[in-house]
Amino acid sequence: MSCQILGLTVFVCAIGWSSLGYTEEPDEILLVPEVVVTGTQESAFESASQGIITAQDIELQASDRPANILRMVPGLITTNPGGGPGKPDNYLLRGFDADHGTDLAGFLDGMPLNLRSHAHGQGYLDLNFLIPETMKRVDAYKGPYQVQFGDFATAGAVNFVTRDVVEEGVVQLSGGQFNTQRHLLMFSPTKDEVRSLVAVEGFYTDGPFVNPNRALRVNGLAKATMNPTTHSELSIIGTYYQGRWNSPGEIPLRTVETGLISRFGSIDPYQGGRTQRSTGHVRYHYDTPSGGTLFAETYLQYYSLNLMSDFTFFLTDPVNGDGIEQADQRYVYGGDVGYRQSGKLLDVASSVTVGMQTRVDNAHVRLSSQRQGVLLGTTSDSRIHEASYSPYLKLEFQPAPWVRLTGGTRADVFQFNVRNLCQSGCPQNPSGSVDAMIMSTKGNLILGPWAGTEIFLNAGTGFHSNDARAVVSASNVPALPKATGYEVGLRTRPWDRLEVSASFWLLDLTSELVYQGNLGTTQILGATRRYGTDLGSRVQLLDWLSLSGSATLNSAEFRETGNPIPQAPTLTGRGELTARLPMGLAMSLQMVHLGARPLTQDRSINAQAWTIFNFVARYRPQSKGWWQRMEGFLSIQNVMDVTWRQTQLAYETKLTTDTAPVNGLQFTPGGPRTISVGVAWYY
Repeated sequence: MSCQILGLTVFVCAIGWSSLGYTEEPDEILLVPEVVVTGTQESAFESASQGIITAQDIELQASDRPANILRMVPGLITTNPGGGPGKPDNYLLRGFDADHGTDLAGFLDGMPLNLRSHAHGQGYLDLNFLIPETMKRVDAYKGPYQVQFGDFATAGAVNFVTRDVVEEGVVQLSGGQFNTQRHLLMFSPTKDEVRSLVAVEGFYTDGPFVNPNRALRVNGLAKATMNPTTHSELSIIGTYYQGRWNSPGEIPLRTVETGLISRFGSIDPYQGGRTQRSTGHVRYHYDTPSGGTLFAETYLQYYSLNLMSDFTFFLTDPVNGDGIEQADQRYVYGGDVGYRQSGKLLDVASSVTVGMQTRVDNAHVRLSSQRQGVLLGTTSDSRIHEASYSPYLKLEFQPAPWVRLTGGTRADVFQFNVRNLCQSGCPQNPSGSVDAMIMSTKGNLILGPWAGTEIFLNAGTGFHSNDARAVVSASNVPALPKATGYEVGLRTRPWDRLEVSASFWLLDLTSELVYQGNLGTTQILGATRRYGTDLGSRVQLLDWLSLSGSATLNSAEFRETGNPIPQAPTLTGRGELTARLPMGLAMSLQMVHLGARPLTQDRSINAQAWTIFNFVARYRPQSKGWWQRMEGFLSIQNVMDVTWRQTQLAYETKLTTDTAPVNGLQFTPGGPRTISVGVAWYY
């Protein structure tokens, strides 16, 4: 109740402030010369751990899996779970193995990308539809401190911001080992009154596996931006994505150690899937004469997935095996409308933003048993209607040049409705309706800069929604478990060539719950605590040579027992040495490290630590001539050809040769050294 009273009080004060900040438009208009204001991006940061990935950074990253871009965020590790272009990466951040997105919120130009109550996993964040070259930047946030983010933004949030236009069109062709191909066409048909962008990408690979992946994805993006008036802007964005793949799935480590299969083999080769996603997104903003901005956006998404998996082999069904199909088909629609007013309150530079976010998921999700791709029966079949309505308020004050305060509050109201579509034989299939609400309050204090140093103090609450089927199935399942986070950090630039950031953080979650889509069951794990340290630095060694690095140390445990949270990352590291020579050659050598971590609460099974190096080089001649339009590039992943494991889990499996279930480590193999080359033509 205290949170609701606080939120209402702040809201009423803000409305009063807004009316004080407004002044009538004068009858006489005074024309003044244009003034250009520049500043560093760091001045807008609200926490020491906030960051930006630029387009220049992205061009020197391997683009086989778009989610790998996120490895540039300090402490964020992505691993391929063995699926092709349609199954999301696993996201590891701040002591969370966020699975496929449960505690990491993703957005494209502000449009939410996580899928609620998904057939495979809560918060399903499939980024395979993104085309890296279309990105202007990626804004990365850690912790629950940003008012504009609600569901899933507990460990962090990322917003992929697309370009409006490209100065040069490009045709790009590339190929490499394991029959890997990637082709790209990107251009801007118009660049003046209407700024437009069109991009089409095709990707195919067989992978290093005994049973080829035959993974294919086709992506497209079209965007048009215009200014209906001198004070307004309108953007229309559309994307299309289709993928299909075969998958070896997760394999027991014991089968590789005994020589039953190779590390690129498979126990059940009849795994894989197909998926499709189409989105439409309209954004508009209008700058008022009083110094305010009215903004509005709306979106519509269509999504479908059919995923064939086999995790436990013959553990449950010794005759037909434990193969399953998870099917998801849905429409997602919603929007965000609000108003931001800047001015002065009691002679203090301030601004207030009031807005409302809405979202609706209409989903049909089904879990079935299958053998060699043939459906045998239905385990659960549900029609889900999940809606949320989220008013929010953000306040910003700068009472002195060296003090900034930002923060606010939001209310998230959810409606969960699940309808059982099973005719018979689905004992685990729930049905019912639940309404829930949660208030979140966030505050950030920024002090400085002094001698190039800013100090950040952050506190806030957030949440992630739980799967609707779990919420309506039992009264002890919290619909919106609360996350409470605290952080203190600094960013410093003691001289022009060196930047350093450091932060210490703590995050509590009231209930750790996992909806096991593979089984159609819910596991309640209890309250948890995570804390740790983030360190990052960047040094410009020479005008053409830079070195950057980051390291995070995390602890994650259950509050009642003190036992470790299985799969939670404990140590991560990243380093990058980048050279950009005046002759047109750019090169980057990157290191990624994920430390060992417990896979069980008793620490009896632990994940293998791994370190890999990747290399990317691009060369575009600078001398004049037709060759100036050409660019060549080279990518080498896993330069040292180390044997490593990506997704690593511990659970019971049973093979036809086993007399009893065996609890052990299951994994998907990391790729061997993989070389690809390509050429691009700019026009």
